[in-house]
Amino acid sequence: MKKRHIQKLIVLGIGLWMLFNVPFILLCNSADAFFGIPIFYAYLFSVWILAVVLSFLIIHKYNE
Repeated sequence: MKKRHIQKLIVLGIGLWMLFNVPFILLCNSADAFFGIPIFYAYLFSVWILAVVLSFLIIHKYNE
């Protein structure tokens, strides 16, 4: 794997660590709902799916 791909994955990991840390989690911890889904769960799953898509794009470019 090229060094720039490794660096992108490390930056993605650090970004995810920050997004799943306590201050950001507490910002989304409310009783409100977004399309019937609690905001806390919507935040967790949207960040998670964003991480999956970004890591797929980074790894996919490595295989070309």
